[in-house]
Amino acid sequence: PATPEIYTAGHSSAASDVYKRQLLLILLIQCAMVVAMYWPRPQNINSVAGPLWRSADSGSVDKVRITDASKQELVLQKSGANWLLPGLHSLPADPEMVTGLLTALTSQSEEWPVAHSAAARQRFQVADYLFQRRIELFSGSRALGTVYLGTSPGFRKVHARHGGRDEIFATSFNVFDAPANGGDWIDARLLQIRTPMRVDADTYSIHREGGEWRSGSGASPDERELLALLSALRSLQVNGVANEVQTQQLQETEADLVLNIDSLSGKITLQLYRLAGVNFIRSSEYPVFFKLGNYAYDQLTSVDIERISGKHHAE
Repeated sequence: PATPEIYTAGHSSAASDVYKRQLLLILLIQCAMVVAMYWPRPQNINSVAGPLWRSADSGSVDKVRITDASKQELVLQKSGANWLLPGLHSLPADPEMVTGLLTALTSQSEEWPVAHSAAARQRFQVADYLFQRRIELFSGSRALGTVYLGTSPGFRKVHARHGGRDEIFATSFNVFDAPANGGDWIDARLLQIRTPMRVDADTYSIHREGGEWRSGSGASPDERELLALLSALRSLQVNGVANEVQTQQLQETEADLVLNIDSLSGKITLQLYRLAGVNFIRSSEYPVFFKLGNYAYDQLTSVDIERISGKHHAE
């Protein structure tokens, strides 16, 4: 009679061990899934492969062509140590903007790709036919490659894809830092006059003589007024160019102020205009009208004539 009880107890113990092993196995599987899900991964999207342009570095690039979503196109061309805008009278381009673009494309390493399918290329707007920016790099006549910039996944981030690859990355850049409008690339400092030696306007004239500034009458200009004028010339910055309609109107408009300036680099004439609430300036060195901010315009056009001529000393 005792035998069945012993067998039953042993059988129950064996079943319990099997059940425990099954629970342990399930627990181990769950732990493995949790570890796989939460195991730390690289935080940067820029740690896997290298720059978007594997075949180039910024030193070999001498031409950049940028096309935006509306198919407007811009070309940046290197000439010696400078970058120029061939489509805009070969005006000098902002060297810092060009360097920033090339650095982002050729020096920034990538992280894990966020996608690689044809549908993702369209969704993130980095396809051959749908993009926010298409940027092509050249070395001489040799094409180095193409990068497509699309939508932004976050602050100062943009989806990017190399034209010869499927992988899409989220890279540190801003699509607005690669405009396809030449006016946005102009070196804002191109009209600055660092060492003026003489300034002639309609209503006053000053010149540097023997290390001192004198007015046309030989008087000493007011120091504050003089420094304000010289500072305005040395720090002059433009912020774009007039469009075709504005250019035509400006060509038929008399300048509000004309400054004939002698400097160590030569003679320059500056003409200032205000048209429909927008300020413009034209230099004899360039064939275009540049846009000018209110502060710079007021600094140049609001000079106190009596003080700059030294007449205040006689009062």
